[in-house]
Parts: sequence; C-alpha cells; structure tokens
Amino acid sequence: MKKLTYEKKASIKNGTGRMVVSLLVFLLEAVFLMALFTWLNDYVLWVSFLTRVVSILIVLGLYASRMTSNIKTPWIILILAVPIVGVGIFLIVGLNGKPYAMRKRYQEVDEVLMPLLMEGEHASQSEDALVKLEQWDDGIASISKYIVKNSGYPLYQNSDITYYSSAEEGFAAQKEAMKDAKNFIFLEYHAIEDDILWNGIQEILEDKVREGVEVRVFYDDMGSIGFINTDFIKRLAAVGIECRVFNPFVPGLNLFLNNRDHRKITVIDGVVGFTGGYNIANEYCNITHPFGMWKDTGVRIEGEAVRSLTITFLENWHAIRKSDCNLVKEEIQRYLPEVRYQEREQSAFVQPYADTPLDNEQVGEEVYISIINNAKKYCWFITPYLIISDEMIHALNLAAKRGVDVRIITPGIPDKKLVYYVTRSYYSALTNHGIRIYEWTPGFCHCKMCVSDDKVATCGTINLDYRSLYHHFENGCMYMNCQAVMDTKRDFESMFAEARDVTEDYIGAKGMLKLGQQVLRLVAVLL
Repeated sequence: MKKLTYEKKASIKNGTGRMVVSLLVFLLEAVFLMALFTWLNDYVLWVSFLTRVVSILIVLGLYASRMTSNIKTPWIILILAVPIVGVGIFLIVGLNGKPYAMRKRYQEVDEVLMPLLMEGEHASQSEDALVKLEQWDDGIASISKYIVKNSGYPLYQNSDITYYSSAEEGFAAQKEAMKDAKNFIFLEYHAIEDDILWNGIQEILEDKVREGVEVRVFYDDMGSIGFINTDFIKRLAAVGIECRVFNPFVPGLNLFLNNRDHRKITVIDGVVGFTGGYNIANEYCNITHPFGMWKDTGVRIEGEAVRSLTITFLENWHAIRKSDCNLVKEEIQRYLPEVRYQEREQSAFVQPYADTPLDNEQVGEEVYISIINNAKKYCWFITPYLIISDEMIHALNLAAKRGVDVRIITPGIPDKKLVYYVTRSYYSALTNHGIRIYEWTPGFCHCKMCVSDDKVATCGTINLDYRSLYHHFENGCMYMNCQAVMDTKRDFESMFAEARDVTEDYIGAKGMLKLGQQVLRLVAVLL
C-alpha cells in the first residue's frame, strides 16, 4: 500500500513539474515574441506586407492541397482574419509535424518490416483468403483489398478472434495469456498509469522476466503525462523490462508534437495478440469512476493474424530511435514464428491493420466509409468523440437515405466538455437525414467500433474524430463471418437499451443553436 501511495505522489509530482516547465517555456516564448514585435514596430509596414504575402501563399497552397474542404476552410479563415497568429499556429499545428528525419526513419524501418507480412507462403495465403471472401461477399472483399493495397496488411483465415464487451474481461484474458508466455511479450499503449491496474500486470511481467521471457513496454509520452513518474523507465529496466517512450513532450521544440501514438497492442510469443480501445489505467477497468461507468471493448486474436500486430508494434519501437532503424531481417524474424494454427471457425476472416499520419492515406477513415457504403441493412457506430469530415457525413447520410439503419452511440457523460459540445454540433447534420443518435447514459463510452449487416465489424483505437483519422498512429481489426461479429452486435443492442435516443432533440436545429453549432464545427479541426 505504501508503494502505491508513493508512486501516486510521484506521478502527481511528475505531471505538476512538467506542467510548470511547459508553462515557463511558453512564457519565455511569449516574452521573446513581444520583444520581437516591439523591435519590429519600427518596420510595421514592411512586416505587415510580408506577413500578408506569406498568408496569401499559404492560403493558395491550402486551396491546392489534398486536404478535405472542412479541414482547409478553418485554416484559410484564421490565416486571412489574423495573419500573424494564423500563420504561426498553422506552422506549428496545421502542418502536422512530419519532419524529414522522422519520415526517413519510418521509411527505413517499413522497408524491412512490411515485406515480411507478405513473405513466402503468406502472400498466397492472403490471396487465397481474398478469393474466398470475394465468393462470400464481394463488397466486403473490396474493403479488404483496399487495406492490403494501401496499408500492406494481409487478410487471414487461419486465425480466431474473440470479442470482449468490457476492459475488465479483456485485461483478465490478457493477464492469463501473459502468464503462459515462453519467448516474448510486447506491450504498446497510448496511456499507462503507474497504479493498481498496471501493478498487477507488472507483477506478471517481472515473473516472466525471471523465467527468461523478453519483455518490452512502449507508451506515448503525451498520453501518459501525469500518469507516470519520470523514473518509470529506469525502474522497469532495474527488473529486466525494456521500456521506451514515444515522442517525448518538449514544448516549443518538437515539431512532431501533434502526432501521437494512439495504438493499443499486446503481443505474446507472436501467436496471441490483443487490441481494442482501452489503455492501462484504473478508470478503464472501473477501478475509479471519474466520468461515471466506463465502457470499453477489445478483441483477442490467435493464429497467423497476430503477425500483423507484431509488425505494427515493431514499427514504432524501432522508428522512434535513429540508432535502431538499421534493422536486420534475420533478427526480426525470430519474433514472427511460423504458426501452424487450426482455427475453431474455419469460415472466419480476420484482418488487423494500422494507420499512420506520415502518408497521405487515411486508412482508418476509408475503412469506415467503405463499410458504410457497403451496408445494406444496418451500420452502427460507437465513438467517444464525433468530429468527422464532410466525406464521412455524406457517406452516413447517403446510407440512411438508401434505407440503411444508421446509428451512432456517443457518451452520456463527457471526459472533455469542449469536445463534447463539438460532438453534439454534428448531430443535426446527421439526424436531419434519418440517422439516429444515442448517448450512453451510464457514463463515458470509450469504444471505437462499428458493425454492419451481421457480416463485418471493426474494433480498435480509431475514433470518429480528426485526431484519430488524420494525426495519430492508430490500429484496428476488421473481422468477418464469425461469432465475434454477432457478439459485437449483441453488445451494441445492450448499449442501445442503456442509452438515451436524442435524435428528435437535434432535428431541424434553428436560430442561435444552429449558429453556435456552425461555429463549433468550424473550429473542430483546430482542437
């Protein structure tokens, strides 16, 4: 108990200390800018002229870019209205980071890792699975082909998938699977809280290290800020666990700051894997209740498909350090065992995939839109945040107009008030065309899922918001023609029963409400 108390205090001290440092850095930057503007006051006409020239050039560049219109428009308005501030914010946030050095590291790593997914008989297995999927449903097969072609992740049949309707169920299964590890355990999470839930996992990891199992832990610095003390990595190293942090938060110095690792992956021996919406923090398992009940979901994958999760983990693990980019194929292959797995459901199809902000392909969004476009009877979504592009709004509305039962579940209790208001600002654009919106009244739903036509479902880390769809490293899993699809559907039905149907409240929004919604939607992409 004393240990927990100490770690909690250390975590708070860490978060407070980093916040103070961040505020000092921003204060120094503000002082510098004020001094600069004072000095430039003597040249105000020239500065104004140059700023407007730069603003116009940026606006022209935005207009010609491949960004969607609802992403371009807020930036164009901001830059033209307040050129100096607008240009400054755009250069820091709007360009979305992506420095050359970071891109180069990921390219070097992916050139070695990604071909391993389609090496040897794995390519023919994926092709055979695609042929069978096309015979079963050619529309869903086209979605799978898109994933293979544009993200490089194969389709599998010799694998099983199990759906968990709560983080508690998922972590219980995860702990039992880790206890059986013989060779390695990989953990990658957006947020890790050094408290009760993590302590139970760490005890298992320490036991496995003593047995000779290799253990790696990877977390996002921004996601875990305030949750983890600065000596967390050293303490894990002391017990034989290798730990790395993604994209350390350095205010004012890190151009890659806007891109976070939002993935949640556990891989055990390359034969069992887990992913879903939950992080390793107390609230996800309802140990604490900051926003009422917490609803999260996940899946367990067994068999060949775990290979994709392993590759996804190794991508970020190696690309985040320049010294680890020169991969040796033979060293990587020991984490990719040849699994001769006899699946329980031989008709099932499983396809884990990942998305990255370093290319111009929004895989997560395109998969969602493709499922919507392919829906014949129903298409249901659940997301903690609803901040979507015009393209997705059009796809959802068109499906509803075709007679498809389209429903979306959002939280009844928000974790971020401003984002909650922005989420609600999208309701009327959907409800006016026949889409039904539900708010999950018991608390906060953090699931990121969809299910359609009793045939296909997805579960993973990809929210229906701009950060997930455009800025973050994400991962998901599409599964078809299996029991897990029906389990997902049943969980949706139980959530509908617990949720409040708010559809009628947002049909035909008028007056100041509509004006306020439009303003919120305009600034949504800047959040």
